[in-house]
Amino acid sequence: MRTLNDDWFLQARLKLRHLQLFRALDEHRNLHRAAARLGISQPAASKLLSDVEAQLGVKLFDRHPRGLDPNWYGEVMVRHAQAMLSELHNTGEELNALFEGNAGKVAIGTVMAPAVTLLASAIERVHRSHPRLKVSVEVDVSKRLVPRLLEGELDFAITRIPAGFSSEPFVFEEIGEEEICFVCREGHPLSGAEPLTLEAMAAYPWALQPQGALMRQRVDALFLYHGVEPPAQVVDTTDILVALALIDRSDTITATTRQVAELLCAPTRFRILPFSQRLSVQPFGLVSLRRRRPSPGAATLMGMLRELVAHQRQQGLL
Repeated sequence: MRTLNDDWFLQARLKLRHLQLFRALDEHRNLHRAAARLGISQPAASKLLSDVEAQLGVKLFDRHPRGLDPNWYGEVMVRHAQAMLSELHNTGEELNALFEGNAGKVAIGTVMAPAVTLLASAIERVHRSHPRLKVSVEVDVSKRLVPRLLEGELDFAITRIPAGFSSEPFVFEEIGEEEICFVCREGHPLSGAEPLTLEAMAAYPWALQPQGALMRQRVDALFLYHGVEPPAQVVDTTDILVALALIDRSDTITATTRQVAELLCAPTRFRILPFSQRLSVQPFGLVSLRRRRPSPGAATLMGMLRELVAHQRQQGLL
């Protein structure tokens, strides 16, 4: 069994050009097109690839008449090459921000509830002392945020570690659960129903997160547990604004977090249905990469988030 030394990349003479080639080969699955993407000849690209394979003693790509595909070794090289190139790109952006007198740049991914509560407060407070810190926020479901964190596109995320991902690369600092509620328009036939039953709710159209999303799984499990047929008419959407537009114009019902509902749902226009059972999904947390040192801006924002979480816990809000 072969084991690589800690400085294997020096022995293999790994260069930036190799990383760019791995990314181009994964993109195009064709040596000629990958070479053109890098502005080099096909023989030069072929030599770059074979030199690394010779040094490692394994093939990284399987050749076939239509082109080539990364094998398991190649998938590892491609994934880490993309992460390293992304880190270099982020380094340039951060240096440019400092050259321009800014405090740097932070890219954050988050699930919905923290975006409208904790994260918004943390950004506002950090901007008081670092007004030129550039912050970008991506709101999405966990299974799309975590790969972007691994690839270096995000500095950190407020999310969960989805099933199928090893927890080893991550530092997970639990924050709290998301409470789920059901929302309809003001004047909906069920808005004054007592008691409110799942059978009655299932008879109406719904707007829900797509199959596989954590909140959708929790809602589906609720109907399954109570032996009630789930709604037959469901619009799949990850966008709460699309869901609110649907319920505003029809008898559609949606599920969202209570924090989001309380922020976005005008009381004269929407109503939170008085469902008696408390629903929540598994806790989310502050997720960062164990082996990546955060930028000064990211470290500052993460520190502020920790302060806010600690304060809310003291107040009994989490």
